[in-house]
Amino acid sequence: MALAASERVSLIGACRLFGGLDEAGIGAVSGAAVEVEFPAERVIARQGEVGSGLFIVAHGAVRVVRDGRTIARLGQGEFFGELSVLDGAPRNASVIAEVPTTCLALATWDAERVLREEPGVALAVLRVLA
Repeated sequence: MALAASERVSLIGACRLFGGLDEAGIGAVSGAAVEVEFPAERVIARQGEVGSGLFIVAHGAVRVVRDGRTIARLGQGEFFGELSVLDGAPRNASVIAEVPTTCLALATWDAERVLREEPGVALAVLRVLA
């Protein structure tokens, strides 16, 4: 089921990665993000592979697995994949949908464009990752 525009804006605005963004920043991220659905047990990101996007969990839940061990569980409003998008290095963990899960996905090339065009987005991301 597609997320309403207001739901997308609320999700991005509440996500810690984009904390404190103004309306323009939230709009830029929302406009670049696409909604992706994953069935239970689908691998969304695979450890060791170069990532092509970052994700915000809209509905459902995922588990983060490093070297075969679950190290975290993430739910609505939480994010993953940001490091690989920013540094181009292989992903340091796998992420697997625990239940049917919907994410907002921001492709690397779109993330880079938004970061260049909206300095407030770049600053918000730096504050979280620093």
